[in-house]
Amino acid sequence: MVVLQTIIVAFSMYSALPMPQIEWTRENMRWALLALPLVGAVIGGVCCLWVYLCGWLSLPLIARGAGLTVLPILLTGGIHMDGYADVADAQASHAEPEKKREILKDPHLGAFAAIRIGVYLIVSLAVWTGLPGFRGWAIVCLFMLSRTLSALSLACFPLAEGSGLARSFAEAADRTRLRSALIVLAVLLAIALVPAGGAVMLLPAALVFWRHHRMATVDFAGLSGDLCGWFVQSAELWMAFTLCLFEYLEKLI
Repeated sequence: MVVLQTIIVAFSMYSALPMPQIEWTRENMRWALLALPLVGAVIGGVCCLWVYLCGWLSLPLIARGAGLTVLPILLTGGIHMDGYADVADAQASHAEPEKKREILKDPHLGAFAAIRIGVYLIVSLAVWTGLPGFRGWAIVCLFMLSRTLSALSLACFPLAEGSGLARSFAEAADRTRLRSALIVLAVLLAIALVPAGGAVMLLPAALVFWRHHRMATVDFAGLSGDLCGWFVQSAELWMAFTLCLFEYLEKLI
């Protein structure tokens, strides 16, 4: 029962999918971050179904690209994109960490956030439309790995004061055991990407994770949910872009 409640808590927080109403307790929040990759698996599965539907209906590639661009945002309710936008505004301020954390709490959308979201969506549409092939299992692993590493950051990085529900999930967990479990899961996903043809995505994932760590420890002096949202969006875009580029280079070679 606790396992099921844990999964419900993870999906209630990190997806827009309808879930049964249950009381959130320290017990069912304890391992919720470990269930976060399951959200990624569902998103990846839905994306695969969309690609299959596009092929069955002989829809143009731009329809496939549009679906793959918006489905992850719709299925998560935009929670990660919201963090991405907040971080864009905060980074554009070039202020001290304390001021940047204040900007993260501002509910208004700034000009820099609007610009970054627009650029993100255009690039994402171009990548998913231009992807020469579609390696289904590799894409499922992409969405799972981004969330595994995001959860890992919450188990490893120093947390900012007043970082909301992200801090609540991290503090409810046994961070040492959670960290070990997430590392094992990340390694297993990395191994799974090799036969799936997605090993090339591991480097951008690692580089964005390194940047994520620097932002959490230096730029913002503490990790928050918004930074985790920035990581998920950034990692997924760079991983997809690298896969697309690699497939084109494969054809040239």
